[in-house]
Amino acid sequence: MSGPHDCGSDREHAAATAREVARHCASYREPVRRLARWQIANTLLPYLALCTFMLCIAANGYELFMLPLAVPAGGLLVRLFIIQHDCGHGSFLPSRAANDWLGRALSILTVTPYDSWKRAHALHHASTGDLSRRGTGDVHTLTVREYLALSRLGRLRYRLYRNPLILIVLGSPLNFLVLQRLPSGVGLPWLMAWRDVLALDIFLVAVMAALAFATGGIGSVLWVFLPVISVAAWIGGWLFYVQHQYEETVWEEAEAWDFHRAALGGSSYYVLPRVLQWFTGNVGLHHVHHLNSRIPNYRLQECLDGHALLGQVGRLTLRDSLGCVGLALWDEDARKLVGFSRLRTLQPA
Repeated sequence: MSGPHDCGSDREHAAATAREVARHCASYREPVRRLARWQIANTLLPYLALCTFMLCIAANGYELFMLPLAVPAGGLLVRLFIIQHDCGHGSFLPSRAANDWLGRALSILTVTPYDSWKRAHALHHASTGDLSRRGTGDVHTLTVREYLALSRLGRLRYRLYRNPLILIVLGSPLNFLVLQRLPSGVGLPWLMAWRDVLALDIFLVAVMAALAFATGGIGSVLWVFLPVISVAAWIGGWLFYVQHQYEETVWEEAEAWDFHRAALGGSSYYVLPRVLQWFTGNVGLHHVHHLNSRIPNYRLQECLDGHALLGQVGRLTLRDSLGCVGLALWDEDARKLVGFSRLRTLQPA
């Protein structure tokens, strides 16, 4: 059994290794205009064409025949969200102003307030794996001791929150469709949230009204966009969950936390089939992204292929990821995420 000194040495070695890998990643941070333009073309144009086709079907009274198309349309919307995400990091295009204007334009399709989300996501990157800075842009996670200290009602609330049906199936569409329409739902300063969220809401109402006028009613518009946004929200919610909620992730108290070690060891490498990796904009290479958030999504695979260690750490296959569903608590002693069943071995009879 290792003592405190051994544990400290392991952490220092892991941090040094992560910093060395981060230096490798830094050489891939420059945007490539040609690749960025091609990604916009092969994502935005098919999405708009597919949504137009779906609107035509719905407007002619064949809504149920249109619903299967919400799956590929939702996948394309996830890919558009990844482009908006890169714009928020200033990584998609060389120009900061171009990134911001493209991100704001895409927010009308992703229904995600760009400036508010950009700031909240930056806080997430700055605090991932730090137990003292949980709560902004992450999945709320308690430690075992924190959970055991709760009242019965508090434990019930947390169990309900961590239930996959509530957290992802209900929670993800609720977040995109409802909470992000409210300034109080983005967790940022009141004035900034009001300006950003209200501006987007006005644009969304205007777009919906124009489409309703063109198709003969709001019903056809809702039949298209509610399923598409829900599918995208389910995909995005699941991806966001498995990016940090897996057994061997890294959490530390503030005094032991290290940015690079938390990025490499606390972010997963979600190994997806090629077609799913395309639709999700390489976001499964999340450990690379956290090591250097300025790498555009279209260069993440290139960066991963350039360093052997990046293909080995934090690997999750589709089958592996299903086992993450039951994880809900950080076990401070075992130093891993565990399920509620773990509590039976910790509490006295």
